[in-house]
Amino acid sequence: MNFDDLLLVNNTKSKQYYKDVIEKTSLAIINSFNTSLAYKGLSPQALKKELNQIDILPENGESFDEVLKKVVSKIMPNFLYTSSKGYMAHLHSPALIESIASELIISTFNQSMDSWDQSPVATEIELLVIQMLTKLYGLGDQSDGVFTSGGSQSNFSGLMCARDWYCNTVLNHDVKKKGLPSNYHKFRIYTSQLSHFSVEKTAHILGLGYDAVRKVPVDDKLKMDISMLKIMINEDLAKGLIPMAVVATLGTTDYGSIDDVVSIRDICDEHSMYLHSDAAYGGALILSEKYKDRIKGIELSDSITIDFHKMFLLPISCSAFLVKDKDLFTPYQLHADYLNREEDEEEGYTNLVGKSIQTTRRFDALKVWISFQTQGKNGYATIIDKCISNANTLYNMLDLADVYETIVEPELSSVVFKHRGSDKLNKKIRKILLHENGLVIGQTSFNDKVYLKCTLLNPLVTNYELLHLIKKINEIVIEETKKLKK
Repeated sequence: MNFDDLLLVNNTKSKQYYKDVIEKTSLAIINSFNTSLAYKGLSPQALKKELNQIDILPENGESFDEVLKKVVSKIMPNFLYTSSKGYMAHLHSPALIESIASELIISTFNQSMDSWDQSPVATEIELLVIQMLTKLYGLGDQSDGVFTSGGSQSNFSGLMCARDWYCNTVLNHDVKKKGLPSNYHKFRIYTSQLSHFSVEKTAHILGLGYDAVRKVPVDDKLKMDISMLKIMINEDLAKGLIPMAVVATLGTTDYGSIDDVVSIRDICDEHSMYLHSDAAYGGALILSEKYKDRIKGIELSDSITIDFHKMFLLPISCSAFLVKDKDLFTPYQLHADYLNREEDEEEGYTNLVGKSIQTTRRFDALKVWISFQTQGKNGYATIIDKCISNANTLYNMLDLADVYETIVEPELSSVVFKHRGSDKLNKKIRKILLHENGLVIGQTSFNDKVYLKCTLLNPLVTNYELLHLIKKINEIVIEETKKLKK
């Protein structure tokens, strides 16, 4: 084996090989963008058959050029084009070009964010970005934060902090040393019935169980019903249960509905409860002068989840967990002589492992650092406002048509609707759009009925694409109706 071109190091041969590999890959990617469709690939069955023909671990390796040919012929044609104006399915955004460039830098230098000596400048950049974010969200001088893999990990971090804060502060019990208190089975967490499933998953992982999570009904705007929250807390107190935390959702996954954080804060203060705000979706509104009042009160949260791979248009994965009081990170702190020595920290070396459930972590803060500087506040405001405007336009188009049924006017960029035909018809619409028209939209349920969903995160979308989508749906309905009559 020739080791000269295995790694990028300070010699001419490795630098040239790196340059060749990156250039050939970039050209292959550019050439694959030969369609305006969101998906033009194979069905699940055909794709499995195609890929099973390739020996993943051959006896002897092949040249990069040979492997790239397989990628170009077998993989790239079956990718989803998230930057296509026809991709409207999920909270899964296209990626800004400069943020893709940052991924190349991140991967090439391959820093690990657990200790300063594994990520010198990366550590300092993350600290600066977190400082900027806590200021942006108004969390105060004692605030702090850390980058995470996504909303689920950030929500987990929030509820772990909530559990330990409540035990330490209210019950005078140190979970870190003694484990869960004997009455842990009485703990209750309150969240909207439309909140992210990571709340229940976290309750299980924390040893509290699904039963600890009380799902609060929503009002006619699909926000947490504040009067019901009060009733449920009082009912649980009367039963001898222990209300511990509320998770507010600032942008539900399906509808983009935003809970009333100000009212929830008052309730938490009354009962000595922790408030975590899951703003994975709606947190981006902070950069919009037009819409930022919709997340009014976010600064009152004890902790916040922010995802940058949603409305900020950064590559997966990139999320942040922010706290109002840096002491909330105490549960994560444990010193190891081989990693985060106390003597180093006393000398000014910051080791970020003490703020995360992860040890090895990517330098995702660079994506935010580069894109924030490239776009600026005004650039991001334009992007966010356009996506919300598109959602309002689509909602109005559908709401005015007798054959469609909508649920709620969008606060963010999600529109949930259905054709007034059967559930079976609505399911068919989505699959025919995907495999025959290259248009990708989502599917969900409401009141036990099948609904379709458009999550509009692409600022390039215009009224033309929205009208084209409705036209295609109408054509599918006509064709499917003809088939039924035969």
